[in-house]
Amino acid sequence: MASRPTDSPRRAAYEILLRVDEGAYADLVLDSTLTRSQLDSRDRGLVTELVYGVLRLRGRIDFALEQFCARQLKRLQPEVLRLLRLGAYQLLELDRVPAHAAVNSTVELAREVKLEKAAGLINGVLRSLERGKAQIDWPAPENIRRYLQHVCSMPVWLTKEVMRILPNAEARALGEALAAAAPQSLRANTLKIERGPLLEALSEAGHQARPCGYAPDGIVLEQRGEARLPGDLEGWYQVQDEASMLIALLLDARPGQRILDGCAAPGGKTTHLAALTGNQSEIIALDKHPQRVELIRQGAQRLGCTCIEARDWDLTAPADFLAPQSFDRVLLDAPCSGLGVLRRNPESRWNKSAVNIRELAALQPVLLANVAPLVRPGGKLLYSVCTFTAQETDEVVSRFLAENPQFALEDLRSHVPPGWTELLTESGCLRTFPHRHAGMDAFFAARFVRQLSECGRPIGPPRHKNNP
Repeated sequence: MASRPTDSPRRAAYEILLRVDEGAYADLVLDSTLTRSQLDSRDRGLVTELVYGVLRLRGRIDFALEQFCARQLKRLQPEVLRLLRLGAYQLLELDRVPAHAAVNSTVELAREVKLEKAAGLINGVLRSLERGKAQIDWPAPENIRRYLQHVCSMPVWLTKEVMRILPNAEARALGEALAAAAPQSLRANTLKIERGPLLEALSEAGHQARPCGYAPDGIVLEQRGEARLPGDLEGWYQVQDEASMLIALLLDARPGQRILDGCAAPGGKTTHLAALTGNQSEIIALDKHPQRVELIRQGAQRLGCTCIEARDWDLTAPADFLAPQSFDRVLLDAPCSGLGVLRRNPESRWNKSAVNIRELAALQPVLLANVAPLVRPGGKLLYSVCTFTAQETDEVVSRFLAENPQFALEDLRSHVPPGWTELLTESGCLRTFPHRHAGMDAFFAARFVRQLSECGRPIGPPRHKNNP
């Protein structure tokens, strides 16, 4: 009987990569496939490794394949190239997979997916790669552009962007960090359990974990055991990067406040705000897509967050159902290029471009302009993105301040724990990088406060002489 995609880890990985090439999100397809599969924990781990590894290191893999394939890779059938990348990743990156197993399983998979005519080519290229991989002339680190492209697996447009914002040594370090697998981290859901008891439960279940260095409720999973993570069904934790955990903390939310999360899905920061306020705040969570709003609701239910009201709304238009100046705190975690989370969404390397950055940098000020009127005098507005481009960070901040004189940028250096100051810029904004800050994703955040005049009345833009 022929195996199904859910029966074989390599077949499953092949099918997931096919879906990603068609435009699907790797994490969603991977989760759906593994949920349906009968694979054991080791094979499930191999599927995850193959999918994320091939997507993350596609540039490096293709550079190696080009040394041993007589035909140009772009002239191969996409299905054949996908198989070659799967086999090459195992040969180049997975020492625990014997070379003969990597080659033979890939050739067998070619026959299984009706690519028998390509089996000989695949066998020949992969065997040549195995024999000659030690002699591949990889670009030297000093040749920064080619090193980023062919060793760190960055497309040309991304290479230019990284070199534009960082000196060569740091550009190389960032490239290397983004080419590595992302750390696994959890946020203890303090509505149900504190970090200490959760660490103890993880240890008892055979997992190796440690506290995060900055986020007070964060945990890094250094090595997972065979058992399921404790408290999964009970909502003891939320899977979340440490940099992402800092965002809700920077909003400075308090019990009793009215809070808006403007682009909330899938809800990790929203539920964190609920935990920080002990379910004693009123949180309105908006997202453009109804199906993603449902993710917020499901997450809130799992974690026991009872103070969140989620609904769909596209903030390219003002939220006219919300009263002006009615929120103490507003979070806008805006849609962005996502370059700071490439390790977790590696397909973004290959399906985005510099054009997308320009489009997003034009959208972000529109979203800010539509949430700013909702902030009370003395209230705070936090703008955050998981990227590092100047167009989506500093330039958005400068434009917002120029167009909204009733807001001032707060210097976060006087509002955070002493150990956090290395995470902040000279203007007091958050800016994290994985190569600088304990492997955290690259995030940016700026906090604005709506000012009061000396007499306690709100400051606003000048009124028209005919409209006092």
